[in-house]
Parts: sequence; structure tokens; C-alpha cells
Amino acid sequence: MQQILASFSASISELKKNPTALLNKADGEAIAILNHNLPTAYLVPAGVYELLLSKLEDYELGEIVKARQAEKPLAIEVTLDDL
Repeated sequence: MQQILASFSASISELKKNPTALLNKADGEAIAILNHNLPTAYLVPAGVYELLLSKLEDYELGEIVKARQAEKPLAIEVTLDDL
């Protein structure tokens, strides 16, 4: 059985009938959208989605920093006068 990762859930039919009421009921929380009792999508408020994208971008930048730190021994030191 697939785990539902939200406090609220609704069927696709419920979502189609009245999406605004569903969002109001969830009060800013994520909503698992179910199809045949299996989660097929998660509906999240815009602010939460933006925060997730920001966190993902921070993570990706951190991975770039780690990769470049590993390359540091290969770097050639120069002074400003050399430039």
C-alpha cells in the first residue's frame, strides 16, 4: 500500500466539484489527491511550492559547492598581479 504524505486527502471527483472549498478545508496544508484510493498528486499552496523550489535550489547550489571544493587541489594559485 502506498503511503499518503498529507493530513488531508480528496478524490479527483471532489477536486473537480469544488476546488476552492477543498483548499479552504485544508487551511494551507497539502492535500493528497486520490484516484482509486491511491495518491496520484499532491495539491500544495503556492507559498509552500515556492518554499520547496527555494530549498531545492539551495540544495543544488550546495552540491555544486561540494564538487568544486573537491577540485580545489587541482587549482592553480595566482595573484592579482598575475591577472
